[in-house]
Amino acid sequence: MLSKRVTSALIMVPLFAALAYLGGPLWGLFVLAFMLQAGYEYGRLLKGMGYAVSWALLLGAIGLFIAQAYFFSNQGTSGAVVLVLTILANALLALLSYERGAAQAFLVFCLQLAGTVYLGYLGAYFIHLRKLPNGQWWLLAAMILVWLTDVGAYFAGTRWGRHKILPRLSPQKSWEGYAGSVIIGLIGGLLLGWASGALALPIALWQTLILGLLIGALTPFGDFFVSMIKRVAGVKDTGKLIPGHGGVLDRIDSWIWAVVIAYYFVLVISL
Repeated sequence: MLSKRVTSALIMVPLFAALAYLGGPLWGLFVLAFMLQAGYEYGRLLKGMGYAVSWALLLGAIGLFIAQAYFFSNQGTSGAVVLVLTILANALLALLSYERGAAQAFLVFCLQLAGTVYLGYLGAYFIHLRKLPNGQWWLLAAMILVWLTDVGAYFAGTRWGRHKILPRLSPQKSWEGYAGSVIIGLIGGLLLGWASGALALPIALWQTLILGLLIGALTPFGDFFVSMIKRVAGVKDTGKLIPGHGGVLDRIDSWIWAVVIAYYFVLVISL
């Protein structure tokens, strides 16, 4: 399992980093494909639990959120319009479904809308962050830090993990692993700050330290959230696309929160 994880990472991380640095249409298409695959995996989980998912609405709304992020300069009015239209479309579908005899129409509305917002609205931050001033460096910093904290949590939990955080939800996750995530976040922030100074990049040491602490402390709970979805669905992984990791939804559980945290962190320090 570990060898598969490492092999997948050696392929995926350089590809992701190169596209994130280049930006433009290739990055936009990559994010779109990534989030649509995550949406497909989410919809398949709902289908497996017996819920009548509308593939057109689920994937179409996710794609619309990503397109809005790419073609418009900020979230602003256009983002609000996409959100309102998504809620309205899901509500109308629920009404029609209930009228046709679907007793779970409201529950499907909630589940489908939740997945759309989670993967579409939040997933669009991969593009929002990249479009900020010096966004390529912030995006790379956020992704490097979340990759490092994932590794830190994995090895610390495997080596020293004794005290479980949420044993019913995720018996493999421990406070020792969480501590590893936070510590590696700080160490990673320190190294990134040093590298930024050496390369004359527009990111200060104190900024990478704080960002590393935030990502190390907060992103592990994205992993817990997706674990809860899988527990309810009765599956181990959301898919098999990435050997050793599972599906795309398995992989981006903490990534999404890393880019959201980095986006608002950059906004705050820019005030």
